[in-house]
Amino acid sequence: MTLSEPIIRLAAKGDGVTVSGRHIAGGVPGDMVDAAGTITPGPHHIAPACRHFGVCGGCLLQHADDTALAEFVEGRVVNAARGQGLEPAVLLPVHLSPPQTRRRAGLHGLRTARGAVLGYREGGSHRVVDLAECPVLHPALAALIAPLRRFVAAHGPKGMVGIDLTLADQGVEAGLMHFPIEGLGPTEATLDFARDQGLARLTIDQGYGPETLWEPEPATVTLSGVPVSLPSGAFLQAAADAERVMVADAAEWLAGAGVVADLFAGLGTFAFALRGGRKVLAVEAERAAHLACKAAGAMIGGRVLALHRDLFRSPLQPEELNRFDAILLDPPRAGARAQVAEIAASTVARVVYVSCNPSSWARDAAVLAEAGFRLAKLRPVGQFRWSTHVELVSYFER
Repeated sequence: MTLSEPIIRLAAKGDGVTVSGRHIAGGVPGDMVDAAGTITPGPHHIAPACRHFGVCGGCLLQHADDTALAEFVEGRVVNAARGQGLEPAVLLPVHLSPPQTRRRAGLHGLRTARGAVLGYREGGSHRVVDLAECPVLHPALAALIAPLRRFVAAHGPKGMVGIDLTLADQGVEAGLMHFPIEGLGPTEATLDFARDQGLARLTIDQGYGPETLWEPEPATVTLSGVPVSLPSGAFLQAAADAERVMVADAAEWLAGAGVVADLFAGLGTFAFALRGGRKVLAVEAERAAHLACKAAGAMIGGRVLALHRDLFRSPLQPEELNRFDAILLDPPRAGARAQVAEIAASTVARVVYVSCNPSSWARDAAVLAEAGFRLAKLRPVGQFRWSTHVELVSYFER
């Protein structure tokens, strides 16, 4: 007789975990697994949405339904908080981005004897999955997979090329890396491709940084009603729906704050959302993003002021922070250890912390808690649908 046991949760890397602690690839909570590792699907185990599931390294959780996905996202965030002794006063519902909403993607292309392959890398490998579909991508990006494959087959170099796609207001921006274009014929073919596909912009990086070959009008991205110049390779939240949820939370939680500092501001995703009835200082180290935010802020009357500063090397000091009624920060995955230490030493009483890494966020949150802040509100966000990448937006007050 073979003994079976239930899978009770998903681990950080997407494996199912049984009552006894066994990690089972492909299992989800509610499944049963026997001693040999054979899975009997439970109520939350569904058919994957993509034919490449199991090979492509992009999505690891397509076999989990929305209930299991939401529990996974919530668990990653809440467990990180509890690991630092933190418990949110209010835990808000998880936001899951729906399929076909991803507005930026990084693909790989390789010319072959039979044409070209184009897609994501296989899990744990450098091989490229030749995409026939991608249900996470916005349709405007997905529609470019086949044309890009033909273009790489006709004009690509011998080695691997990188392809970054971003949805701008004017259409899709495409950036080709490690992709030399030499001579009149290839250059004209590249321009024809951009024109035929209606690209908002096409840049080529031949090893010296991105060069714009095609841009009929300046590419922009609208942030809370403000068109902001979109530098090549600039950071955007992966899905517009998740951005709207996080922006709305931040605006609600910071109601009544007259002067706000938006740290690690990027293009101004949160700064422009917070501008109504207040002044916002948007601080960013990446020069192109800073200049785009600065120009857009000037166009709307100066409610958003931009400051170029590296907050890792030169965080705002307590005497600077004390001028603000509230702080919002949205740092990279490494978190904001140095800046959070200065916030803890300031008199600021309200902080919104947006994070793409629950572990570094929890570490920084513990510093705030030690300084007298309480974790008032917390929302887990799963904007990278079907992946193990989890985000959050949080509110601290003291």
